[in-house]
Amino acid sequence: MSQQVFRNARIVLADEIVEGSVTVTDGIITAIDSGPSQIGEDFGGYYLIPGLVELHTDHLETHYRPRPGVFWDAVSALHAHDVQIAGSGITTVFDAVRIGSDPDLPDMGQHVEKLTGAIDSGRKGGWLRAEHFVHLRCELPTADVVEQFEAHAGHEHTRLASIMDHTPGQRQFRSMEAYRLFYKDKMGRNQAELDAYLDARQAEHDTYSPPNRAHIVARAKELKLPLASHDDTTLAHIEEGVADGVAISEFPTTLEAASAAHDAGLAILMGAPNVVRGRSHSGNISATDLVRAGLLDILSSDYVPFALLQAAFVLPQRVDGLALPQALATVTRNPAKAAGLDDRGEIAIGKRADLVRVQVVDDRPVVRSVWREGIRVS
Repeated sequence: MSQQVFRNARIVLADEIVEGSVTVTDGIITAIDSGPSQIGEDFGGYYLIPGLVELHTDHLETHYRPRPGVFWDAVSALHAHDVQIAGSGITTVFDAVRIGSDPDLPDMGQHVEKLTGAIDSGRKGGWLRAEHFVHLRCELPTADVVEQFEAHAGHEHTRLASIMDHTPGQRQFRSMEAYRLFYKDKMGRNQAELDAYLDARQAEHDTYSPPNRAHIVARAKELKLPLASHDDTTLAHIEEGVADGVAISEFPTTLEAASAAHDAGLAILMGAPNVVRGRSHSGNISATDLVRAGLLDILSSDYVPFALLQAAFVLPQRVDGLALPQALATVTRNPAKAAGLDDRGEIAIGKRADLVRVQVVDDRPVVRSVWREGIRVS
């Protein structure tokens, strides 16, 4: 039997913060005691919080494809990603892997094989710091998304899928003018080239999106694979998602969509960078405004891993009446619950000892130590 005690800590529980100690036995929390103790590792009054749970990050793909046309070794990319994830206090991560090829990413299937293969290798090899699952980002208006879904949806480490349609003129970019402004410089195309690109994307949407969505939704139900919708913008989007059995509304772009998702019982997920920056990078609704309205359940680091912890500490400073335990629930207990991981996400007796020691420096959280199932990983 292996036992550890962490003492002199500000322990963030589900509804309160207590000063005391936590006992871990064989990777499980077995005692939480308030008051001073002379036994165990001295936390020096720093926070002890649950390990963060990340449901949607594109960060692995960023390491795998650090520049356009440059693809890194997948295992090395995963290693770099994992180090940063754990160092940011994230002990459970759902790596979002895009499926569905397009002109910018031809032959996506081979890249998916490399990325999911690296995750499988890392899990079996026991060298990953965080626990990694696969989140399939299903790009509906593509010719091969169903083929790639069938190849990976049934894998034991695939635990979530999101149905996405980034066709210009809807959802995230309802305004074609906004899309043009956002992508013209990024894509390096002149006006005529951009117009041709937009016409091709609309044609792909009309051809592929409806049948691909129907197939993936039906198969996800058969596999009991949780589904998320993405960039919901209108009431119709929410109604469609509810009919399809989605459980999570990722990054709703309007108050109307977020309100409808909340009323329908969907978990609402927004980006932590949106909170930290105070606004959406593409001009959509502010995540902080959704918190104030009681319409946000989960935060995702999206493209900046450390944003997850930073946002949880920023929110109580910006939202009146919101305490740190409630803010931290958006990055710990709530995402764990949404993913069906009832063994983690909270400092409570019987839960996994996924723990993070946090110091606050100039109102910013700093990760000092990270444990996963009682084993220090960062």
